[in-house]
Amino acid sequence: MHENKIIVIDDNDKEIEMEILFTFESEELGREYVLYLNPEDESGEVFASAYTQDGDLLEISDEAEWKMIEEVFEAFVIKSEEEDED
Repeated sequence: MHENKIIVIDDNDKEIEMEILFTFESEELGREYVLYLNPEDESGEVFASAYTQDGDLLEISDEAEWKMIEEVFEAFVIKSEEEDED
């Protein structure tokens, strides 16, 4: 990962430069996560992956893990909105 950009390879082996929203670590699960989006996609869809220290993205398949990520993301959105109001 470079600064606030990450390169993701889609299902068609096409490289897409994504913008990193933020990263965080779950001590409970012992994993690090990155939330990112495609700045060229107007839908605003946010993606999440676990990642290794080597920068490899790992798929998230556990429902409880997704729920934890969603809670962290919601807190991020609320904090961002509060900062925008100030």
